[in-house]
Amino acid sequence: MKLIRIFKRKKLFLLNIFLILYVAINLIGGERGLYSYFEKKNTENLLIKKEKKLSMKKDLLEEKNILLSEDIDLDYLDIVFREKLKFGKEDEILIKLK
Repeated sequence: MKLIRIFKRKKLFLLNIFLILYVAINLIGGERGLYSYFEKKNTENLLIKKEKKLSMKKDLLEEKNILLSEDIDLDYLDIVFREKLKFGKEDEILIKLK
């Protein structure tokens, strides 16, 4: 009975405590909390690194495409023949390296 009287007298105080606890728990945990923020920040950094890597790969492929399409670069064409077709001249010795 004494407990019920304490709750009745201090219900505003208890309500404030519960609200503060609720906000604190959701600030740290929760879907939009601090922990989730750091997870999303880490994911964003990984995606930025992946985007840079793919962008560099795309630039390299575009450069190779330009070498083969507009004014054909004979040196690059020779390199492609040697790499892809294992093509060489008669007096050359080809050594395959891993």
